[in-house]
Amino acid sequence: MTDFLVPETSDERPITLADLQNEVEITTYKSSGPGGQHKNKTETAVRLKHLPTGITVTAREHRSQFKNRELAWDRLLEKLRARQRKPKPRIPTKQPRAAKEKRLQFKSAQAAKKSERAQTRCWEE
Repeated sequence: MTDFLVPETSDERPITLADLQNEVEITTYKSSGPGGQHKNKTETAVRLKHLPTGITVTAREHRSQFKNRELAWDRLLEKLRARQRKPKPRIPTKQPRAAKEKRLQFKSAQAAKKSERAQTRCWEE
């Protein structure tokens, strides 16, 4: 598990795990699934809610609350990193000249077909 999260701007200090623990609400509960009496009696599942952002993560894979807690912290850090990641700017691409000509030829052929249909219709009253 990593100890800090790099912030968006370089003038801020990195967010440490200790700072993050003050912003998180930790809840434990009984997880569901196979495991028998041990799983039904003990609260091994962990839910972390990051209060400033509202991001919620859960971990209930292991029978140990300690392992689930570590897994939940890893998931929360990953989600916060993904939230901080800036998307790459889209580079607009130019349509090739041949493709544009082909599309225009197709459109003019369709228009010619439709105009021929309109001329052949004869509505006599």
